[in-house]
Parts: sequence; C-alpha cells; structure tokens
Amino acid sequence: MAVAPMLLVLPILGNRFNWALWKKLTFSWAILVIALIIFMELVTPAFINQYDVRPNRLFIEYLKYPREVFSMLWTGYKSTVFLSLGLTVAGVAVFWRTLRPWLGATRPSSHRKALLIWPLVVVTVFMCVRSTTGHRPANPAMFALTSDPLVNSLIINSTWSVAFAIYNLKHETESNQAYGSITDEVMLDEVRSAPWLEGYEFSSDNYPTLHHQTPSYQRTSPINLVIVLEESLGATFVESLGGRPVTPRLEALKNDGWWFESLYATGTRSVRGIEAVISGFLPSASRSVVKLSLSQSNFFTLAGLLERKGYDTGFIYGGEAHFDNMRSFFSGNGFQHIVDQLDYDSPTFTGSWGVSDEDLFRKADQELRKLNAAGQPFFRLVFSSSNHTPFEFPDGQISLYDSEKNTVNNAVKYADHALGEFIATARQQDYWENTVFLIVADHDARVWGDELVPIKNFHIPGLILGGKIAPQRIRTMVSQIDLAPTLLSLMGVEADHPMVGRDITRHPEKAGRAMMQFNDNYAWMGGDHQVLVLRPDQSPLKGIYDPGSGKTEYSDAEPSQAEFQRALAFAQLPLWLYREQKYDTPDVNKP
Repeated sequence: MAVAPMLLVLPILGNRFNWALWKKLTFSWAILVIALIIFMELVTPAFINQYDVRPNRLFIEYLKYPREVFSMLWTGYKSTVFLSLGLTVAGVAVFWRTLRPWLGATRPSSHRKALLIWPLVVVTVFMCVRSTTGHRPANPAMFALTSDPLVNSLIINSTWSVAFAIYNLKHETESNQAYGSITDEVMLDEVRSAPWLEGYEFSSDNYPTLHHQTPSYQRTSPINLVIVLEESLGATFVESLGGRPVTPRLEALKNDGWWFESLYATGTRSVRGIEAVISGFLPSASRSVVKLSLSQSNFFTLAGLLERKGYDTGFIYGGEAHFDNMRSFFSGNGFQHIVDQLDYDSPTFTGSWGVSDEDLFRKADQELRKLNAAGQPFFRLVFSSSNHTPFEFPDGQISLYDSEKNTVNNAVKYADHALGEFIATARQQDYWENTVFLIVADHDARVWGDELVPIKNFHIPGLILGGKIAPQRIRTMVSQIDLAPTLLSLMGVEADHPMVGRDITRHPEKAGRAMMQFNDNYAWMGGDHQVLVLRPDQSPLKGIYDPGSGKTEYSDAEPSQAEFQRALAFAQLPLWLYREQKYDTPDVNKP
C-alpha cells in the first residue's frame, strides 16, 4: 500500500527530465511512511494496555478533541509520549542516512525496459494490497483466527488497522448487512413481536417502532427526573456484584430503591451509554448516533419528550460539552440548558477532563433546588468524569485510598464518595420526594479479555431512588435500553415513543435479555445466559455465558434460524432507523 502512490506516477515522472523530481518525492514519501509506521507501532503497547486491542477507530475519533487528549497524555503518559517521539526520530534518522545516497544515483540505462514491465509490477503490488484472490479484499475478519480480539488484531499492523478504520468511518452507514441479510419487513416484525412489547400497537408507517406506553404508576403531579451517568463504573468495582470493594457509598444505597443485579451496558464508550440511557436506542456496528449527522435533530430523547410536557430539561457536565459531539446532539434534541466546564465559578479542582465530581454535584444540587423552588418540573442528565484516566481528583481525607494516588481504584473511591455526598444532600432537600433518581454507569472502565465479546465487563450497576418508590431487587436480566421506558412508567408519564426497550414495571419477574456491541461483534444474550455472537462476514457463534467465571463457552452447534433472525433483526434495526430518520415522534418533526 505504501509503495503504490509513487509507483503509479513513475511513468509520468520517470523520464530523464523529471527523474530527479520523482526521486525526491519518493524519498520524502518513504521517510513519511517510515515515520508513521514506527510511531504507530511504538504507541501500540500503550493503546493495547488501555483498550486491549491495536489502535483502531478510537485512535482517530479522539483526535478531534486535542485539548482533552493532550492533557490526558501529558498528565498520565508523559514518559510514553517522549519515548515514542524520541525513538521515532531516531528511527527516521537511521532510514534517512540509509536512503540518502540513493538520491544521487543516476537514471538507469534500462529505464525503458523497466517501464515495459511496469504494468505487471502494478498488478502485483495491488494484488499484495488486496492480500487475497477471493471476492472480497483483505479485512479484519480474514485475520480473526481465535476468540481473543487482541490476538486477532496483533496479526495486522497498527497503521493498516487505523487506515481500515478511517475507510470504515466513511462508509459505515452505507451498508446495514454486516452480519447477514434480512428484509425490512421481517426485521420489523421480529422486533415488534418481542415478548416485552406484547400488547403495544404499532400503527405508524413513518415511525415503525412508535407506540403508546401507559405507565404502571399513577402520579397526581409531575415527577422530576435526574439521571446520574457515572463514568466507567462497571460491576467490577461493586463488591455485591462480584467486583472490588471500592464503592461503599453506592452499596449502602442499594436497599433504598430499585437495585439492578443483572444490568448490562450496550457498549464500551460513553456515547454508547448515552444513546441507550437517554434515547433507549439499540447498539449498532456503526458509531453512536450521538456522533452521526442525521441524528443531530429530530431524534428521540427523554429530554425532547419531557420538554413537550412542560419540563425544564438540561445537561450538567464537568468537562467541555463539545467532547464526543454531546453538545450538538443534546441541544438539537430537547436539552434546553447545557452546563459545562466554563460555567463553574472557582471550582475546587480541575483536571484533564474538567472539574471534580464534587464540583459537578454541587452545581447540580444548586440547579435542582432553584428549579424546585420555582415550581418547575425538571429533567437533568448529570455526567461525572473523575473516574477517567489519568485518574485526577482532589486531595481528601478518605482513609481507604491506596498509597499511590492516581490509580483507578482511588478514582472510583473518590467518585463513589462524591456520589454518596450528593445523594445525602439531595435527601435533605424539598425536591427529594418528588424526584426519581437513576444512578447508572455508562460502561465499565476497561472492557477487554480473551473473548469475542467480554460479557463480564458489560455488567454494570444501576439504582433507582427517590420519588416514593418502594425498594426492590431486580434480579432478571436488564439492558441499558430498558431504563428509559421504565423511568417513564415510574414517573407516571403517559407517552408515545419509539423505544423498543422493556418497561420493567410490567412483569419485572419475567426473563430479560441484553444486547452488546464490542468492536465489530454483536452479542445477544437471553435471560438463560444463552449467547449468540454475530461477526461481520463470518458465521455466527452460539454459546452459554457463566456469570460465575465470567466466561462464555462456545459450542460447535449452529444457531437455529429463529435465534439468528432474532439477533440479526435487533442488530440491523438501529442503523436502519437512523438512516431512514424514523426514530422520533411525529409532533417534533418539521413539516
């Protein structure tokens, strides 16, 4: 691939008049390619340490946020950055000295004969680029030889991996059949016939998942809603869910509300958690709709729905709201007010990702008290950020901190402390009794392992408090997409919406299911822990997940057509709804 550009211009610039120019361009191009390859391989170990896979689309996506990324690198990876840059410069210098004598070489006398075989060389090079004589050119699926994503990614180099990701980012929404083919009619019939949607009527052609939800709870006055989205707080940090004992404040609250024992995230990034919790939107092989262009307006969110019912809606964040395109998505879809880092007066602590969680929750409490005093029903999404590498937080008196400060355990302990203080403060305020609080993680801190889909690391805590809701343990399997319709029911909100998640207030004892997107793979897990994994351009795999060991045991048995069709329908639906702009309610669309 690196050779191809200069090879293609050889007949044009390879004559005796432009020979020197072609050599200079080729020399410069070679040095650039060598520098890129060396640098990418040098930064690969740090990237693998964080994401358990070679550099991929995340490497490109985060380059759009240089302030946050460079601040994080400077604080937590300074030595790695300098070492990588230094070794890159040294490597380039070696190749420079090696290749420089070639610049002085004269044009070979056999140049014309060489041009005669040029077409054959071009074909050979491009066959190497294609890497196969099969129908499709090389792609990551060709190198997926094991069930370990890291091992599969090690077979290819990081430069190619990132280049392929860039290509896919441009084409990811053009096709919706990565896992197989299914008609739109069959897809919609499969989704709408799901057991948890039984009894709902789908009568809109323009919005095929639109239906009317009657709440299980009846309220005499509007109930407020506060969603606290906790950064990277997976079940791996919650002792009663099988994790480390680093969230004592959250654990102390689990008997005061609805505690979810088997809740699963839909993805591994914050925006994936946002789209699931705020919009009830299914995960897909594409980027999150928070980032995609067609969803920046006229896309369903809880904020848009509640805004039309007279609620004051807003987003409160400690960092810069433009990150991950959140500001654009929120402001275009019902969030009336956005608070971010620039709106804090004299915060007590500011790190790479913004102000501390304590500053965040103080600001949230101020807003909630003000809105409640004005008699204004409200919805606020509060998004924490302290539990994020490089794990910066203010010095405090928490005796259980590890001796080394900037560790994930300490960051989780601090985030848990800040959350506990916020809930303790909220309990003393007038808004507590008429406000439903959801505390939920966006995803786990590090989702990795030798699994096609490391299901263990999709397990997250979830807790619903306040609003005079009787405590309850929810032991059945729950997906993040089920939270939004459940909240509407608990609030007593009657509404038309397109969400296909499960209202858990209706038959909470019935078995649930979870859908998880991990890199290019999609997993469907039923309430009996039977798992079906869809892989691009490969046959699906069937297995069973063991919550005790955190492992999925795959079998040689092929899934039934019904199992495959069900998983495929839910995997294919979100991109189809996005592309056709059918995920909304009629009264918010422009004529």
